[in-house]
Amino acid sequence: MYAKFFGLKQEPFSIAPDPRYLFMSERHREALAHLLYGVRGGGGFVLLSGEIGAGKTTVCRCFLEQIPKRCNVGYIFNPKLTVDELLQSVCDEFGIPVPHRGPGVATVKDYVDALNEFLLKTHAVGQNNVLIIDEAQNLSADVLEQLRLLTNLETNERKLLQIVLIGQPELRTMLARPELEQLAQRVIARFHLEALSATETSQYIRHRLAVAGMGKSSPFDDKAMRRIHELSRGVPRRINLLCDRALLGAYSAGRSNVDREIVEKAAGEVFGKPQAAGGGRSAYRREAVLGLGLVLGATLFGVVSWATGDPDSKAPQIAALSPVASAASAPSAAPASAAAASSPLPVAYDLKARFSSLAGDEAQAWRALAPSWNLTLGDGDPCRAAQQQRVHCFRHSGSSLALVRQLGRPGILTLYDDARGRAGFAVLTGLTDDSATLRIGDRSQTVPLASLAGMWHGEFATFWRAPPGYGYGYSGSVASAGPAADWLAAQLAAVQGDALPGDAPLKSKVHAFQVAQGLTPDGLAGPITLMQINRAAGVDEPRLLGER
Repeated sequence: MYAKFFGLKQEPFSIAPDPRYLFMSERHREALAHLLYGVRGGGGFVLLSGEIGAGKTTVCRCFLEQIPKRCNVGYIFNPKLTVDELLQSVCDEFGIPVPHRGPGVATVKDYVDALNEFLLKTHAVGQNNVLIIDEAQNLSADVLEQLRLLTNLETNERKLLQIVLIGQPELRTMLARPELEQLAQRVIARFHLEALSATETSQYIRHRLAVAGMGKSSPFDDKAMRRIHELSRGVPRRINLLCDRALLGAYSAGRSNVDREIVEKAAGEVFGKPQAAGGGRSAYRREAVLGLGLVLGATLFGVVSWATGDPDSKAPQIAALSPVASAASAPSAAPASAAAASSPLPVAYDLKARFSSLAGDEAQAWRALAPSWNLTLGDGDPCRAAQQQRVHCFRHSGSSLALVRQLGRPGILTLYDDARGRAGFAVLTGLTDDSATLRIGDRSQTVPLASLAGMWHGEFATFWRAPPGYGYGYSGSVASAGPAADWLAAQLAAVQGDALPGDAPLKSKVHAFQVAQGLTPDGLAGPITLMQINRAAGVDEPRLLGER
């Protein structure tokens, strides 16, 4: 409708996955690299997760186009199936006939036997087999367990079936359950596809306009671009919906440019929250005042409860959101409210007001962390005592929450009260999208990440199990020879299968593993890389709880 008005050959923001409009951000390229690495990994699971509309299907389409030759692919996009239905779908996808003896319908054994025969035959002629399951967050626990059992089909050299699970963030939460630990240990590569940054959002919009035939400057001004990123949260599908409606709105008004006012109005139309033109700032102010009132009310209740000696009193449950976050997430406010009503959030712990309750020195914090690792540290140097039990201390001063999530283990946060110039230590035991669980004294306390951000400067410490021959105080990477190198080679062989030739240099194997795990690919097996190898290989180490 508006294409000719803006000098376009076609409307550029359709939500249909048109390959002509493919835009691969750095994140999408990394996700694709993980899938391609995983498919050469000799069996097991590869995991790709991301928010709705983040581009998982786009990455999967690119992946299918680059599948190596002599590779058979099965694709299941409706995983709400029973175990029998799943096995039938797998056999149908690979074109496997399923003979059945006796009365009734085919049994699980019939399907598994036929699949095993097919996998052995294709392996004998040098073919690989990849099963891709989309929307995998909908898989039941029984079906996931059956998938794990399918990866038991193997020869002496390799597993015969590679399974790629693609799903929403809940998929990561599912695989963190204790009952799915065996499956989680078979994930040889995983990647979470984040939304586009503000810069990438602008690049994405300009790219689609150019493909659609835009020969002049973009109709979206800089303020409109920034607002699109805020309202869409960098999710490509939401960007398409918003930009399409904004261009239609500008066309209807006879305007050749799209400004912030038009974007605000378009957002109300497509995301379901009506907004008066130009009302963005006043809406922010109203939500800021409301949010401040809620937070002050919750804080007052907490102070009264504390003063009366009843810290566990039940209070109204309030999720503290910044005004900007509240406005940006307005489209999903109704579902979030419904979820909050069914699962009340715990009252946030006022960390700043009770800063003195934190551990006063690091040694005390190490001893508080030790029980998670079944360590006995005594009264001396905690790290030397741990090292005698083949557990090492790790300290990192430039950490981010992304790194902490990636390491996925309890640790020590160094927190600062800048106003009073003092430091304290808390044991981090859990981490969600919006809060952290800290063990302070003998209690677990929930702290909003927004509050934690003002007190944590990136100092994180934790324990990790070292390989044989990794001596105390060793801060570099594993050498190319010796007991630690032998252990490293064996663990990588178990995790990677035959992704790389057996005679490939150890550094190349480490580099490939780092790429698959989203680590800095320098080929050096330092503490962070070794922690991730431990996790992939199933080494017994405690996990950070509540990640989703």
